Amino acid sequence: MKWMDQTELPTPSYVIDEEKLVQNLTCLKRVEKEAGCHILLAQKAFSMFCEYPLIGTYLSGTTASGLYEARLGKEYMPDRENHIFSPAYKAEEMEEIISLCDHIIFNSFSQWRKYRSLCSGRTSPGLRINPEHSTQKGQEIYDPCAPGSRLGIPISIFEKELRADPDLLGGIEGLHFHTLCEQNSDALEETLEVVEEKYGTWFSKIKWLNMGGGHHITREDYDIDRLIRCIKRIRETYGLEVYLEPGEAVALQAGTLVTEVLDVVENESRILILDASAACHMPDVLEMPYRPEAVGAGKPGEKKYTYRLASCTCLAGDVIGDYSFDRELVPGDRICFLDMAIYSMVKNNTFNGMKLPSIVVKEPGGAYRLIREFGYEDFKNRLS
Repeated sequence: MKWMDQTELPTPSYVIDEEKLVQNLTCLKRVEKEAGCHILLAQKAFSMFCEYPLIGTYLSGTTASGLYEARLGKEYMPDRENHIFSPAYKAEEMEEIISLCDHIIFNSFSQWRKYRSLCSGRTSPGLRINPEHSTQKGQEIYDPCAPGSRLGIPISIFEKELRADPDLLGGIEGLHFHTLCEQNSDALEETLEVVEEKYGTWFSKIKWLNMGGGHHITREDYDIDRLIRCIKRIRETYGLEVYLEPGEAVALQAGTLVTEVLDVVENESRILILDASAACHMPDVLEMPYRPEAVGAGKPGEKKYTYRLASCTCLAGDVIGDYSFDRELVPGDRICFLDMAIYSMVKNNTFNGMKLPSIVVKEPGGAYRLIREFGYEDFKNRLS
C-alpha cells in the first residue's frame, strides 16, 4: 500500500473520494430503513471491490449482470444478498450461478423453462417484465422500454404464455422491472402505476418486486420522500418485499479522473493533448454523448483561455469537449474531470495500447492511498 499527497498522483488516475461515497451510502441506508426495502449495489456501474466491505455495512448486497460480477459480489460481500439478471444465461455457467446467487431473474419464459428444475429449492427465481412505458426522453440506447427492446416480457407475451400454460408461474417468486436512467422518483411513481395496471393481477402470487436501477437517489434534487412513499405503498398494499438496485447513486460524484496535459497543438483552435482518453477511460462521453465537468473550467468563451480537450489516441473523434480556463495551460498541467467513479472503471479498455488509469482512494482525512497501478502485462493479458 502506498500513501501520497495530491501532487504525487500518477496520471491518468481514477480517484475515489471515500467521504463522498459514505455520504451516498448513508443516504441509501436511510431509504432502506424508512421504506423497509432492500438496496443492492448494481456492479455494472461501480465494481471497485476494495470498497465492497464498506458498502456492505450500509447496503443489502449486490446485483450482477453475469457470472463474473456474481463471483465478485459473493467474494467481497459474502454475507450479503447476491442477485443476478441477464438477458440470457449460458448453460455451462448456470450451475455456478445458482450456487452463488440468492435471486435469479430471467428475461423470458423460455429461459425459465430451460432452468426451472435447476433452480427448484436452491434460489429465488424471478421474471423481468417490460411495462412498455418510457419516462425518459432521447438516448434510446439507454431506454429498456424503447420499441423493439429485448429487455423484459411485454404484457402481450406474458398473457399469451400463461394462457398456453397456466402453471408457468409456479416457482416464480418475484417480478423485476428496470425502466429508468438517471431519473427522479416522479418517473418511478408514474411507472409503478403502469406496472400495477398491467401486471398487478399476479402480485398476489409472488414474494418480491424489484424496481431496478436508474434511481438518482443521491442527487441533490432527488425527491427521497416520494420514493419512500412509493415503496411503502407497494409493501403495504401487496405484502411484497421491495428491492432497488441503483449503481450510479452509490458512487455519484464520488470519483474524479486526473489527467496530464502532454502537448498543445493548434488547428482553428488550441487543442490540449491529454494522457486520458474518452474512448478508453470514459466511454460514456462518446456513447451518451455528454461533456463532463472539470475542476476550475468553464464553458467555451466563459473564461479567458478556451481549449479543446482531446486524447493521444489515433481516433480522430477521441475528443472530450471544449472548455475555458482562467489561465493559459501548458504541458505538465493537470486537469481533473468530475463524476468519474461510475461507468468508467467498469467500461475502460486499452485501445491503442493506452495505459489503464491507476486507482486511488482519497481518505476522509485527505490522504491518498494508491490501490493499484496498471502496466504492460494488463494490456498484453487481454490479448493473445
